[in-house]
Amino acid sequence: MDTINDRLVIAGREFKSRLWVGTGKYKDFVETKKAIDASGADVVTVAVRRVNITDRSKENLLDYLDPKKYVILPNTAGCYTVEDAVRYARLARAAGVSDLVKLEVLGDEKTLFPDTVGLLEAAKILIKEGFIVLPYTNDDPIVAKKLVDIGCPAVMPLAAPIGSGLGIRNPYNLKIIMETVKVPIIVDAGVGTASDAALAMEYGADAVLMNTAIAGAQDPIAMAEAMKYGVWAGRLAYKAGRIPRKLYATASSPIEGML
Repeated sequence: MDTINDRLVIAGREFKSRLWVGTGKYKDFVETKKAIDASGADVVTVAVRRVNITDRSKENLLDYLDPKKYVILPNTAGCYTVEDAVRYARLARAAGVSDLVKLEVLGDEKTLFPDTVGLLEAAKILIKEGFIVLPYTNDDPIVAKKLVDIGCPAVMPLAAPIGSGLGIRNPYNLKIIMETVKVPIIVDAGVGTASDAALAMEYGADAVLMNTAIAGAQDPIAMAEAMKYGVWAGRLAYKAGRIPRKLYATASSPIEGML
């Protein structure tokens, strides 16, 4: 398979990389840029609440990212109410960043699990205002379907709690979502290492989004590159089609006609 031309399309927009990355937790903007470059990602998500992307008179993350090379995806990380999430999405668009938004409405500070009721409400508001809403949600197939039904062109279910590094905790729910929801699925949150990313892609995810797994690694730049290859490998394996699992051995070489 030609990975160069295996493009991801969401709401009519084409993306060349199936690895999307965040920008939090790095020691500085220079390290952030190096890790993003090493990842090969062309979609970079930025927390509007936490990172200055609106005041161009001060040091700004966007000064380090070429807008011709990267799609900047504002997110509403850190928002616990519908009102906050909608306000920060509007702020990013008003600043000329994007009408794309990764929508987060969190339920509590300990787990950072989504408040799915609030998420649906905020998504409805933003979709009516012309935003392209990519919702961060739990791994509930019913919620995923409701988000698609109201107009979300992709769904971003978690693999595990944000920043946990636990990898995919419930592969069966993710597989159900991938089978029943006919929009791109971007696995988001909980990836710890490259094998987790590869596994998500082997299951049939269309992309993987991560931040802590790269930024929190001992060598973020090396981990970013590892994640790039993990996503490539998983996508290639998924497209190639794995052999079926069997309880007993099967000879690799044919034995018919040997005697």
